[in-house]
Amino acid sequence: MYPLLLVHQQPAFGRWWKFMTMHFQPHLHIHISVSPSALTTTQHLPGPAMTDAQPEMKIDPARAKALISQLQSVQERVAAAASGRNVRLVAVSKLKPANDILALHQATPPQVHFGENYAQELGQKAEMLPRSIQWHFIGGLQSTHAKKLAKIPNLFCVSSVDTLKKVQLLNASRAELISSSSSPSPEQAVEPLGVHVQVNTSGEDSKSGAAPGAETVALCRAVEECPALRLLGLMTIGAIARSRATTTENENEDFLCLRAQRDLVAAELGLGRELELSMGMSEDFEGAVKLGSGEVRVGSTIFGERGPKNEAKILV
Repeated sequence: MYPLLLVHQQPAFGRWWKFMTMHFQPHLHIHISVSPSALTTTQHLPGPAMTDAQPEMKIDPARAKALISQLQSVQERVAAAASGRNVRLVAVSKLKPANDILALHQATPPQVHFGENYAQELGQKAEMLPRSIQWHFIGGLQSTHAKKLAKIPNLFCVSSVDTLKKVQLLNASRAELISSSSSPSPEQAVEPLGVHVQVNTSGEDSKSGAAPGAETVALCRAVEECPALRLLGLMTIGAIARSRATTTENENEDFLCLRAQRDLVAAELGLGRELELSMGMSEDFEGAVKLGSGEVRVGSTIFGERGPKNEAKILV
């Protein structure tokens, strides 16, 4: 069993967070303190006795200020393209430290929705950070990870569902979590898990996703029949060349295809609600919003470029 990681977050940006615990790296005990002036983590290295020379890991307040400024810039661009529509902004925090996420979540107003590509990384961050964060899994979903992911109470959505087996695994695991949950607080209640069916709109062999047409419709129908899941809509990651060529004037073929698939699914299933489109990333989100996207996933424009995966740290 890994030793316990205690996280004590003090008030910052006018908000209070509770004590939280998680099992993390072996032989590592970390205390996190958040204040308006700095975010500080103190790592106690293993040894027979603690000493006064315990290294501290800090984020300069300038880092938090820069992150918030970059987030606000993206929010303004989304709002300008949306022309009054509500568009969900998912801040893609993969390979970025929990410190960065916490800084944005404690901003005013807080950023609530964060996206991760790796199941293990999402699980670690979800246990470490406030329950009020809404997590999105946006990476390639492996069947072996589906069960654990669905057990994360504040996992808002899995946006990369592309097979019936994954639908069934997510539904069974989420149903177990819902039935075992006994929290009297509405804020802590476990909701059915949101799902985006991923559509391979570009037809590339390298891309995951259901084929447009009957396969997409059948998968959406399967999700609709699962009591522990809720079909939010469709998602695509289009061809890179099309993304780079996308502007508010030059319409992306992948986005047009996804919009047509949304209309097809709604008609075939007889849905009395409009399904959302999850499309658009850092390079093309404004063009996606112009074409009706209800959710955009933006990472590097907010957090900066990512380093190699093997150098990423959960905490800095």
